[in-house]
Amino acid sequence: MSTNGERGAPRTVEGHLVVPSGAKFALVVSRFNHFIVDRLVEGALDAIARHGGSTSDVTIVRVPGAWEIPVVVRRLAEKRSVSAIVALGAVIRGSTPHFDYVASEVTKGIAQVSLQTGVPVTFGVLTTDTIEQAVERAGTKAGNKGWEAAVSAIEMVSLASALDGAGL
Repeated sequence: MSTNGERGAPRTVEGHLVVPSGAKFALVVSRFNHFIVDRLVEGALDAIARHGGSTSDVTIVRVPGAWEIPVVVRRLAEKRSVSAIVALGAVIRGSTPHFDYVASEVTKGIAQVSLQTGVPVTFGVLTTDTIEQAVERAGTKAGNKGWEAAVSAIEMVSLASALDGAGL
């Protein structure tokens, strides 16, 4: 929590990019398109380690595909055994409407779990038109979205602690 010290000034509460002591993370990871998703997992684990966490505080749960991510995210969130959950997968558009259904419902399901349980669930599920776009977002030209999702999870865990400390 910070304030600029002025009388009547608003206070600002924010998270920090340091893994809080005792924080536990779960990565819910789809096996489908594993050649891309494995790179997202590497990015997420690297982010947690570089921000003061330990990979021993991370549980990786593998599911068949992106469609199955929300049900496992919900189970983990309801048990409250982790501080935050990072959802990782890759849904690549094909020639049928299947992509639209999967991408939409996975996104809705993950958001719904986070809103209903209050457990931070960050979104690292790639939804791309091509394999090349997915590869770019898994660690080449467009960064690593697994890293970004893990950093968001770290900040959300820290923010929850800051909100508690601020009585909010």
